Amino acid sequence: MNRLPALPACCSPLDEHWLLPDILPHTILLSTCFDPLLLTADDFLRSAIEPPASIQRSVAKRQAEFLAGRICARAALHRLDGQVCVPAIGEDRAPVWPAHISGSITHSTGRAAAIVAHKDHWQGLGMDLENLLDPERAERLAGEILTPAELQRMAATRQDDRALLVTLTFSVKESLFKALYPIVGQRFYFEHAEVLEWHHDGQVRLRLLTDLSSEWRHGRELQAQFGVKDGQLLSLVGVRA
Repeated sequence: MNRLPALPACCSPLDEHWLLPDILPHTILLSTCFDPLLLTADDFLRSAIEPPASIQRSVAKRQAEFLAGRICARAALHRLDGQVCVPAIGEDRAPVWPAHISGSITHSTGRAAAIVAHKDHWQGLGMDLENLLDPERAERLAGEILTPAELQRMAATRQDDRALLVTLTFSVKESLFKALYPIVGQRFYFEHAEVLEWHHDGQVRLRLLTDLSSEWRHGRELQAQFGVKDGQLLSLVGVRA
């Protein structure tokens, strides 16, 4: 089995601890903490990861999060079946996975993660990491993220939970898009799905509000999950094969 390059100083050792309530069988999830201030000019070369032109022109924060996310993805693929592969960026800006692989990469302030699986187990995987919104910002953004029905349910939610609700709604809809877009091949937006219910144990129930394909139609429901740690929320949607 091929060995992977050593981690750059800007990335912490890879963590396989599952940050969510339920482990999805037959998946590999890895995360790392990264510090853009520790990124050096030759970290991409030493890591054997070729940055696309858009990343080469970007600031250190964007370069570090891209590098950390691809390091997680490569290591997860390596653990899954021994291959050494760094997902490229497609024309639609999404990662390009091997044909038999489903996967998702995410990053937020100081942390990146990736999850992968064979498509014969998971048809789609979508994962999203977000900083928890503060209450004032959550109230401002609620109208852009939540549907009218979700806003009604938010009004009945405890004040202390509203910022969490807006954050998790944003995040699980991002995860839903990442999971379904490779399957249906068309874009959809916040108004095209709704959170029907959620629980503090990390379980979420979603429903599509638009037709995306003959299989993925208005009214189709899916399960999602989320976890909160160190001021960040991680969500995940998995579509079984």
